[in-house]
Amino acid sequence: MRQATVYIDREALQYNFNRVKQLAPKAKIVSMVKANAYGHGVKDCLAALENTDAFGVACLEEALEIRQLGYKQDITLIEGVFSADEMHVVIEQNIEVIVHHQQQVDWLLANKDAYLAKNLKVWVKLNSGMNRLGFKIDVIKNIINQLKAEGFNCVLAMHFANADSDHPLNDEQIRQFLEVKNDCAPIMGSCCNSAAIYKYPELHFDYVRPGIMLYGATPFADKSVHDLDLKPVMTFTAEIIALNTIQAGEAVGYGSLYIAEKETQLAIVSIGYGDGYPRAFPKQNFVAINGQKVALVGRVAMDMIAIDVTGLNAPIGTKVELWGQNRLVDDVAEANGTIGYELLCRLSNRPVRKQI
Repeated sequence: MRQATVYIDREALQYNFNRVKQLAPKAKIVSMVKANAYGHGVKDCLAALENTDAFGVACLEEALEIRQLGYKQDITLIEGVFSADEMHVVIEQNIEVIVHHQQQVDWLLANKDAYLAKNLKVWVKLNSGMNRLGFKIDVIKNIINQLKAEGFNCVLAMHFANADSDHPLNDEQIRQFLEVKNDCAPIMGSCCNSAAIYKYPELHFDYVRPGIMLYGATPFADKSVHDLDLKPVMTFTAEIIALNTIQAGEAVGYGSLYIAEKETQLAIVSIGYGDGYPRAFPKQNFVAINGQKVALVGRVAMDMIAIDVTGLNAPIGTKVELWGQNRLVDDVAEANGTIGYELLCRLSNRPVRKQI
């Protein structure tokens, strides 16, 4: 059997969740499990997050999966409902919504009695400079005051565009958020994602929304998971399925881009972009064997990669860590010109998934 395997470490996930509690002890935690728990598998992750106050998802389908698995925690739809019909479903299933445009407010008001009867909060999104979703500052105050007057319990929400850096927009976003929060007081607040949880402890307010940090990848370009005291949750492995010795001048793989400069022993590993492993790397990429970095050579194919195992004891069947404890997913992402989030989320269903 082809041995491409994704291992999910629940203890590491629990450890990272507890790090959030240490960093934000006074805030409630909305654990972000959208996109199939950032590619880790919702079913495999929810049990390790059973002490969370709420789950955050992007769409109704993700919320319903959580309910079908039997979890009763609060759920927040961070993009809100996409139609009037969905509003009836979220109320029935005790799911909270965010509102970020007037049509969603109208749908909410049309179902006011049923929503309020379930004692559900409504999250109101401020567009303070991210310019994706939300009401601008000159509009949101009236929206919040209208909802409060109708009896809704509101949470003011915002998303940083640059929480992972010292971009000047951060100060402007914070200014707008605090202005709305003060002018609409009393109101609960939530503006901290993973990076902001570390960077802005004074802004934790009522709810924090950890995402990537739960899964043991870093939200910062200049800090590793070890710097942040986090543990990788996913270990992605495959096995060596063939060995080849090539001579100086021989090429490897599609396009014959890699030319050996000397006699080289190659190992062929049963993994490729069909599994979600990245194909185009602008920098030298590596895997790990027994904790040692081993270089990729040639192009990544749909089902296979080649690695240079010259001088190593690496027979057929040797396990190769594509990312995990020794080769961090963030380092693989950096070598491929992307971010760890993308690599985790785009894994295909071909690798076998196991819990450890």
